[in-house]
Amino acid sequence: MSTVTWITARGLFGRSRFLMLLPLPLILIGLAVLCRSLGVDPGQWGPPVLVGLGLAVVLPVVALIVGTGVLGAEIDDGTVVHILTKPLPRWQIVLPKLAVAAAVSAVTAGIPLYVAGVLADSVRLGLALVAASAAGALAYSALFLALSLVTRRPVLLGLVYVLIWEGLLGRFVNGTKVLSIQQWVIALADRMAPTSLLGTTVSVPVAAVLTALVAIGFTVLAIDRLRSFSVAGETS
Repeated sequence: MSTVTWITARGLFGRSRFLMLLPLPLILIGLAVLCRSLGVDPGQWGPPVLVGLGLAVVLPVVALIVGTGVLGAEIDDGTVVHILTKPLPRWQIVLPKLAVAAAVSAVTAGIPLYVAGVLADSVRLGLALVAASAAGALAYSALFLALSLVTRRPVLLGLVYVLIWEGLLGRFVNGTKVLSIQQWVIALADRMAPTSLLGTTVSVPVAAVLTALVAIGFTVLAIDRLRSFSVAGETS
């Protein structure tokens, strides 16, 4: 598993798509620093920056880029053959890749969220956002990794989920919030550091259970799907 992890990390950081991870976190930090330096009331800039940008855009988009890339890019360019020909159970391929995707997503989104949380409220809120976003990064990564194995358009479907389901429908249709990873992250963060800057109608027990179910369920789906791949990388 350590070999697969190393290959995945090296491939991820060696691809140009890694550079795509930097602009959004930098914008998040820049906006938080600018608002704080100008003396803007955190009650005005906190929700749109922390939730509207950080949890609604930075976290899911970073997870989408990384999650669909750790295995999907190898399938597209054919390099997945080198891994599939090794005598490894498929779970020993999927789990390290998921771990890398979740870790990179959590760090890339967590650092700017921590900075913004501290500037908006407190260190406690910053740490809560880091912890909650790590759980969200795992759920998002499992979802997007599975999508890269079940469709040739994982990025498109991922964007539909993030922008349409979580963004558009989640804003106007309350019933969709219970199936929104974004809302689960907000609920978990708000429980760890209660603040008026965060708010959701999803309960913490529901958020915790569904986060775990999504992470486990889509990981199992990815493992099962990878078993159906031939050496040529085609599905039967």
